[in-house]
Amino acid sequence: MRGWPVKLSVRLLLGLNRLFPRREHPFNLPGSYAEWQFEKARHTLEVFGDFASPEGIVAGKRLLDAGCGAGGKTVYFACAGAGRAVGVDLVERYLADARDFARRKGVADRTEFAAADVTRLPFPDRSFDVAVASDLMEHLAQPEAFLHEAARVLVPGGRLYVSFPPYGHPFGAHLSDAIGVPWVHLFCSEDTLGLTYAQLVKDLPDGEERLRLRFGTVPGHHPRAGPVRITYINHMSIRRFRGMLRGTLRVVHYRQLPLRPYLGLLAALAPEYFTHLVVCVLEK
Repeated sequence: MRGWPVKLSVRLLLGLNRLFPRREHPFNLPGSYAEWQFEKARHTLEVFGDFASPEGIVAGKRLLDAGCGAGGKTVYFACAGAGRAVGVDLVERYLADARDFARRKGVADRTEFAAADVTRLPFPDRSFDVAVASDLMEHLAQPEAFLHEAARVLVPGGRLYVSFPPYGHPFGAHLSDAIGVPWVHLFCSEDTLGLTYAQLVKDLPDGEERLRLRFGTVPGHHPRAGPVRITYINHMSIRRFRGMLRGTLRVVHYRQLPLRPYLGLLAALAPEYFTHLVVCVLEK
């Protein structure tokens, strides 16, 4: 739909989207974002199972949860045995919920939350034994700077556990809370995606908040501001990520998990489009 007039392409995408069920997404669930993260956190660690057990990753460690969101994963890491778990996120409003969630789970004394840019962490050198960056690399404007900053705050021998979906993933545009069409970002312009997304969330209580998070503005409200751009992601590809690994921390484990086990051949032939997660462990 990239060559179609925007208004027509929006109508076509709205019609196509009706054919696809709404996916599970924390924005659409009745529970809190923190609770959803807490429930998913063990899986965040289990994807590294070929290298280390979830308990082995966190037990007794000073742990940094980079891009912690509402802190559910940070709290899980503390509950799973981390000596201290520190969550960092740019969205300051998440952190009050995170602290409250830590109190309710009984780990407030072993958790800490800070509003900060992960490329400029407010911690001294060698502050952490382990850092976890789950679903973070695809969002950073300067992902290379984060790798260097992680190296700074890790102790010698400390490890950074990274996992993320590449941009070519069926829902790599991170719009699946409203748009359920797989690979939609590969055949629609960002203008079309933004205006379609705006139509789909306009009647939701948090609709404008979702738009500002995804696009930095409200598509359609500022016609002179130029084309809509998705500002929430950086189009992180597998190729780009692998190139970033040269000259930073030492790679001690690397895997590309297919979308489904039976799609392993397609994931090998076209990894950018059929990889569910890139999984990597880096060591200082």
